[in-house]
Amino acid sequence: MNALLLISALAFAQAVPHDHEHLHSEQIGRVSFQTSCSPQAHAIFERGVTWLHSFEYEQAEAAFNEAAAADPSCSIAHWGAAMSLYHPLWAPPTKAEMERGRAAVAAAQATPAKTEREREYVAAIASFYRDSDKPDHKTRALAYNAAMAEVHRHYPADREAAVFYALSQIAAGTLDNDPNFTREKDAAAILNAVLKEEPDHPGVAHYLIHGFDYPPLAELAVPAAKRYASIAPDSPHAQHMPSHIFTRLGMWDDSIASNLKSEAAARELMKKKGFVGASREELHAMDYLAYAYLQTDQEAKAQQVLGDLSRMQKVDEPIFSVAYAATAIPVRILLENRRWKEAAALQIPDNVLKLSPLENFRWGQAHIHFGRAIGAARSGDVALARDEVGKLKAIEDTLVVPSGTYDWRKQVSIERQIAGAWTTYADGKKDEALSAMRAAADLDDATEKHPVTPGNILPAREQLGEMLIEAGRPADALVEYEASLKRAPRRLAGLYGAAHSAKLAGDTAKASRYYAELADVTKGGEGKRAEVVEAREAAKLAAR
Repeated sequence: MNALLLISALAFAQAVPHDHEHLHSEQIGRVSFQTSCSPQAHAIFERGVTWLHSFEYEQAEAAFNEAAAADPSCSIAHWGAAMSLYHPLWAPPTKAEMERGRAAVAAAQATPAKTEREREYVAAIASFYRDSDKPDHKTRALAYNAAMAEVHRHYPADREAAVFYALSQIAAGTLDNDPNFTREKDAAAILNAVLKEEPDHPGVAHYLIHGFDYPPLAELAVPAAKRYASIAPDSPHAQHMPSHIFTRLGMWDDSIASNLKSEAAARELMKKKGFVGASREELHAMDYLAYAYLQTDQEAKAQQVLGDLSRMQKVDEPIFSVAYAATAIPVRILLENRRWKEAAALQIPDNVLKLSPLENFRWGQAHIHFGRAIGAARSGDVALARDEVGKLKAIEDTLVVPSGTYDWRKQVSIERQIAGAWTTYADGKKDEALSAMRAAADLDDATEKHPVTPGNILPAREQLGEMLIEAGRPADALVEYEASLKRAPRRLAGLYGAAHSAKLAGDTAKASRYYAELADVTKGGEGKRAEVVEAREAAKLAAR
C-alpha cells in the first residue's frame, strides 16, 4: 500500500493547474470522453460527465438532457442521464429516480449508439435498471459492476471506462464488507494509472478519497484530498470531499477550511439556480463543520452552525444527507459539551425537522431519542431515559434494510445499546452496564460508518472508557480510550479521557503526552471547557 501512496503523492504533486476552460466558465475539472455526437452535443456531454464525477447529479442530468436535445442521435447522452440517477455510494434510487433512469435507458436503446463502445456503456447501465422491480439493489449494483468490468476489459485504453469501473469496484466493496479492502485497492491501482495521464480528472481524486475513506487506509488519500478541491472549485461536493480524509485523521483545521469552502460554493450554486433556500451540500458541510469545531474547542462557531440550521426553511434536495445533518448537529453539540439536562429536554424546531422527510429516514429520528436518552441517563432521570431507549428500540424494530444498502438498523442498535448501558448504570447496576457498553463497543468496532457522517455522535468504545472512569477503573479505561483513538484520532473527548485516565492510573508519561496533544488540538479554541483548561495547565507544568 505504500507504493499506492507514493504513486498518488507524486502524481498529484506534479499536477499543474489549468484554466479549466469549459462551457459557462465552470471550473469543475477536465475529462476526455470520446463520443459519436455532434461537436456541440459532445462539448455539453463532457460537461455532464465532469459534473457526474463530482456527484453533482442534478447539474449532470441537466447537461446530458441538453446534449440529447442538441443532437437527437447522441444516444450516449441518455446513458449519462441514467447514470445521474444511480448514486452508487449514497443510497438506492428512489422510485421516481428509478423510473426516470429506466426511461433514459429506453431512450438510449431506441436510438442505438453509432459505435459498439457506446452501446456497451448503455448496456452496462441497463444491467442496473433491468427488472428493477424484482432484483434487490445489491444484485443490480453487482450486475453493473460486472458489466463495467467487461467494458474496461474490451477498451483498456479508454480512461473513462477505467474510472467508472473503479467507482463500481468501490461501490461493490461497500457491499462486500471485506476487511482487506480488496476491491478498493484494485480501484486505487486503476485510478493511479489514469492519474498519470489526467491529473485534472475530478473522478480520479474523488474516488481515491472514497476508496481510502477507512481508518486503516485514510493516510493514503491525503494527496488526493489536498488536490481535489483545486481541480473542481465550482463543485460544492469537491470542496467538501477532502474533509472525509481530514476527519478520519483528525486534521481539524483542514476539515474546517474544506467545509467552509463547500458551504460558500453551495450557496453560490443556489444563487445561480435561483433557489431561495439551502443546498443539500451546505447541510452536509455544516455537519462536518460542527463536528470539527467541537473537537477544536470552538464552541461559538459550532453554535453559529446550529443557528444557521435553525433558520433554514427549505432545501433543494431533501435527501438522506439533509436528514442526517438536521438531526445530528443539535445532538452532537449538546452531548459533546456534556449538557445533559438540555439534551434530555431536546426539541428540534419544526422547520428543521421538515427539511427532509424523517418518516423516510427514521434513523434520523433515532438521533433525537438518543440525545434525550443519554441526557436523561447522565442527569439521573432514569424513567425518561428508559422511555427514550424504548423509542429507540421501536425504531430499530421497524427499520427495514434492503439487501445491498447501508445497515442503518445496526447504527440505531448501537445508539440504543449505548443509551441503554448508561440508563442501567444510572440505575445502579454497574457491572451489567459495563457489560452492555462493551457489547455496544464491539458492535461499533465491527461496523463501518456511512460516508454521510463525520463520525458517530458518541463512539461506543469512548463511552466504555468514560464508564470505566466513573466506575473507578482508570487503567482499564485508558485501554479503551486508546483503542477508540485509533479509529477516531484526535477527538477532544478521546484525548481528554486518555489523559485523565492515565493520570489517575499513575502513568504520568502517557498522561503528559495526551494532555499535550489535546492542548495542541485546541490551541485555537476558546479555552473555557474544563477539559481544555486542565490540558493546558498540564502542558505548562510539563514544559517547566
